[in-house]
Amino acid sequence: MKKTIALICAILMLTVSVVACTASGKTETSGAIKIGATGPLTGGAAIYGQACANAAQIAVDEINALGGLQFEIRYEDDAHDAEKAVNAYNALKDWGVQVTLGSVTSTPAKATSALNFEDGIFALTPSASNPSVVEGKDNVFQMCFTDPNQGMASARYIANTGLGSKIAVIYKNDEDYSTGIYQTFAAEAKKLNLEIVSTTTFTADSQNDFSVQLSDAQAAGADLIFLPMYYQPASLILAQANQMGYAPKFFGVDGMDGILTMDGFDTTLAEGVMLLTPFNADASDEKTVNFVKKYQEKYGEIPNQFAADAYDCIYAIYQACQNGNVTADMTAQQINEIMKAQFTSMSFDGLTGEKMVWGTDGMVAKDPHGMVIQNGAYVGMD
Repeated sequence: MKKTIALICAILMLTVSVVACTASGKTETSGAIKIGATGPLTGGAAIYGQACANAAQIAVDEINALGGLQFEIRYEDDAHDAEKAVNAYNALKDWGVQVTLGSVTSTPAKATSALNFEDGIFALTPSASNPSVVEGKDNVFQMCFTDPNQGMASARYIANTGLGSKIAVIYKNDEDYSTGIYQTFAAEAKKLNLEIVSTTTFTADSQNDFSVQLSDAQAAGADLIFLPMYYQPASLILAQANQMGYAPKFFGVDGMDGILTMDGFDTTLAEGVMLLTPFNADASDEKTVNFVKKYQEKYGEIPNQFAADAYDCIYAIYQACQNGNVTADMTAQQINEIMKAQFTSMSFDGLTGEKMVWGTDGMVAKDPHGMVIQNGAYVGMD
């Protein structure tokens, strides 16, 4: 009788365990390195977070299919909010995270990167581009261009290609991302004798009406408007400029990647918009073609630059793990030391660049490419 009761208890415990696993929607990969990240999976910036999570999962699935070293990926929603990002980071710690992709956007990443440094958990963010994310933290690295690099590269590209003679700038003055790019752009434009004839700003509370900013640019005779911002306010600027009958050239940055898949946006308004990005989904190389095909088949849309950066993050971590003989039974702190040594000494070829290298400051060195939107798709200008 006792044996029968014991057997029944064992079966019940096993059943509860299986049900709990199924109900959670998550399964544990035995002997896998746990990679965590926070990102805006909901809210206004969800296009970025979802793209990163989708692409990271594709990379993890590909790597796990090879056998040998195994990964498990988990994204926590931070809704592009620093406080929520900290809570999400702590949830990942409770889960047992060993390596992270940091946070997707800069404001949350500033908060979580400080915790990465404090806890000795390595971070490689796909898209948090503000320099403060990595400053003073020897275990936090970036796959994307920093804001200063984007501003400088944009000014040089506009000057070298003669895209505009009178430049207007509209930027968001309560956001690190937009302000950081603007400041470097303005400084570099001055060195290159680019004439900035109008500089106007907006905030989170005033990003619905851009009539004043556009009227100022038009009155100043601007033939090109530089937009260092995310795609949501940029989409309104394009729509409102069209309503005014004002048709300057528009030049943006990587945060505008996603505008073509924005719900309810008339993509014809983005025709001719230019931006610098390290990824072109229309590229014909085998690596890009395969990635784009898989992404479209699985998620029903063309991947943006954020997706490509996240995909590269997983493979860069994989390369560093292989080079450093990382195993799943190592602590996060042990892996952290190996990752730091590998990332400051290795070269990496990915979707977003070849022969990428990182400095001890965590910043990546790779070449940007000029893109223009034509017929609802990005086309290389170089």
